[in-house]
Amino acid sequence: MKIYRSLSAITLFFSSLIIFASCSGDNNKGAVKKDNPVQVTVSSPEEQSNNKIYASGNIESRQTAIISTRVMGLITSIKVKVGDKVQKGALLATISNADIVAKKGQAQAMVSEAEAALKDAQKDYERFAKLYEQQSASAKEFENATLYYSSAKSKTEAAKQLQKEADAMLTYTILTAPFSGVVTQQNIDAGSMANPGLPILVMEQTENYQVSASISEDDIAHVKAGSDAEIVIKSSGRKFKGNVSEVSPSSQFSGGQYKIKVNIPNADKSGLYSGMAVNVAIDSSLPSKTSDSIILVPASAVVYIDQLTGLYTIGESHTALLRWVKLGKSYGDDIEILSGLRSDEKFIIKSEDKLYNGLPVTIK
Repeated sequence: MKIYRSLSAITLFFSSLIIFASCSGDNNKGAVKKDNPVQVTVSSPEEQSNNKIYASGNIESRQTAIISTRVMGLITSIKVKVGDKVQKGALLATISNADIVAKKGQAQAMVSEAEAALKDAQKDYERFAKLYEQQSASAKEFENATLYYSSAKSKTEAAKQLQKEADAMLTYTILTAPFSGVVTQQNIDAGSMANPGLPILVMEQTENYQVSASISEDDIAHVKAGSDAEIVIKSSGRKFKGNVSEVSPSSQFSGGQYKIKVNIPNADKSGLYSGMAVNVAIDSSLPSKTSDSIILVPASAVVYIDQLTGLYTIGESHTALLRWVKLGKSYGDDIEILSGLRSDEKFIIKSEDKLYNGLPVTIK
């Protein structure tokens, strides 16, 4: 009987635990987990004139020089470093010239020997010329003296040419700045072997900059040299006025894109560096056949789901709201919105976490 009562008590205890756990589970099911708000950055679409051609490009110097040598030799010194400003004619680097100096010495000795032989040959020629005129020397003797004199002159000229070549080779061992500018690259260190044509340093002129951009074949007919352009630095948003200076007529070596150059006024060069990414808006040479303006957004903000495209906007309750949009042409890093977003509406361009419909957000 005692055993039976003990078993009954144990059974009742475990039954109570199961009921309690079950009730606790039901209570937890009623609690809904709320996501913490995600910080986002928003922006407004950019409204641009439809009578413009848009492209991406980079700032570059109008004059760049690759410094190399025309002789093989050990680099004995490099006098500059990247970032140094140098004047035209400044010493940049030197190449070992011991072999060339020796060859120059040999050439000088050959010139001295040839000039001495030429003097003797000239004296013999002049003497035999007089004797031949007086009929005291035969025609054969005069002919031999003439040939010897002509040969001596040729040998002297050849020796002098060797000396000039040695002098030129010596100049190739001293690398100087071809113009005033700044050193932008150093590709080899002192103590290394230099080969003819091997780039040692790169220099750029910092007085004049331009933009190099690419235009699609659909738009190239609308771009003419002299067209006004607006240049926008991507990193800072700084704007410049410029004009198209060059339009390449061929895309053979540029993957179907046509290269153009856009001048940057010298007064605006401060704070510019080669390689900076820019957007360019060029006045079209042909009138627009569509609306007066277009809406542009960064292509990176567009969301692609299967065959649909959209942008995340801010809903009324400060939640992410996916808005389906219709895309148009690409303009560099931006893309045209044909429908689905007004120019006065804001959209999300950056988020600290993955977005989805209904996610609570806070605007930075």
